[in-house]
Amino acid sequence: MTAVPTDAAGKAAVEPSLHRVMGPWLLLLFIVGDILGTGIYALTGQVAKEVGGVVWLPFLVAFVVALITAFSYLELVTKYPKAAGAALYTHKAFGIHFITFIVAFAVMCSGITSASTASRAFAVNFSSAFGLGLEQGSGIILLGLAFMAVVAIINFRGVGESVKANVVLTCIELTGLLIVILIGFWAIGAGQGDVSRITQFQTPEGVSAVWPVIAATTLAFFAMVGFEDSVNMAEETQNPSKIFPKILLIGLLLTGLIYVLVSISAVTLVSPEELSEGEAPLLKVVQAGAPNFPIGIFAFITMFAVANSALINMLMASRLVYGMSREHVLPPVLGTVHATRRTPYVAIGFTTLLAFGLITFVGSVPQLGGTTALLLLCVFTVVNVAVLVLRKDKVDHEHFKAPTILPIIGAIACGFLTGPWTGRNPDQYKIAGVLLAIGVVLWLVTVMINRSIGVTPSVPDSADLGRGGPVN
Repeated sequence: MTAVPTDAAGKAAVEPSLHRVMGPWLLLLFIVGDILGTGIYALTGQVAKEVGGVVWLPFLVAFVVALITAFSYLELVTKYPKAAGAALYTHKAFGIHFITFIVAFAVMCSGITSASTASRAFAVNFSSAFGLGLEQGSGIILLGLAFMAVVAIINFRGVGESVKANVVLTCIELTGLLIVILIGFWAIGAGQGDVSRITQFQTPEGVSAVWPVIAATTLAFFAMVGFEDSVNMAEETQNPSKIFPKILLIGLLLTGLIYVLVSISAVTLVSPEELSEGEAPLLKVVQAGAPNFPIGIFAFITMFAVANSALINMLMASRLVYGMSREHVLPPVLGTVHATRRTPYVAIGFTTLLAFGLITFVGSVPQLGGTTALLLLCVFTVVNVAVLVLRKDKVDHEHFKAPTILPIIGAIACGFLTGPWTGRNPDQYKIAGVLLAIGVVLWLVTVMINRSIGVTPSVPDSADLGRGGPVN
């Protein structure tokens, strides 16, 4: 039996609920802003290193896999519009608290590793923009930590402030990618660059092009993640069951098209070998296609673009921790909402501390980005299976339903991309393993806390939405 919190007078305590501030346009900007950013700005060169001129192909494959999985998320978020996302769906499908916790922790860690990747990229671009020359070492770490602290402050002020910041930053990062596309196609029209590169594979002699494309897709997938974050904002979205399907699909299609066009522009103007050198490949594209373009301005755009990725991922991670705490899968203290700001401030502090640890001890952008993709591909495999299991669970409101074949294909594709046969760097498995080991320890602590206070983790239903007080 779940204990009901009470106040000093013995009355049921009413925990403040989250604000419903996100309409269709804010949700679209949230999704587009979350998908765009660090991946395309920082990893285009690493993808080119794997496949050569067909750098656009892994992004396209990653887009297709993400789109298939998005249909499963759409069915589940419109069926169960709660803040906990994939962990909630896992809990409803399988009812095993340990599996639920591991999925929740994996999603949370993916958001934090993604934000830490963005923090590293932000620090590098900040150094470039101001001519600090801090390419490695403690200077970059300190800049990354300071940046993450600012993200935590914005997150604490509230989802309204965070979403407003996201609107500005999304426009900035979209502007940067449009600049790359326009410069690329203007240069192509003027006869510059080498368009023939976009069909050229650069793989070892005698090796099939299939496996390099798969290896590159495991990197490119990091650029497509972010759509799943939006389901964790369900409790702060107006009428989520109605607006999520159209908005999420539009967001994915827009970002997929932008990625392919950016990739074509990049490899046309800069050789794959040059793109793969350094952590700011798109800066090279702008310099090659428009030498007179003020490169400092583009460095600032890149800096704010990756800042947006960090903001949204930390927003998602803290809301996920909040949602699962309210369902007694994480310690109850993590579900505490600030009485004035109406934000989950304890969860924000917890996720920020984990990000500090990753920024300090794991600095590589490809490794953090690859670990993010690995964790999420594992989660996506579970979600694609869960949507099929939950078909037997009926709810009393209309919701989106994905074609049955798509979750099956999604589960197979996502599961396949997690394997070592893809050429994934072994260090990514080590990083993920350490993070999940921390999760197991935390789960054991949670079990002991629940037993001591007489609480049993519950499997919520959609009628629980907004429980604990009115939603504003």
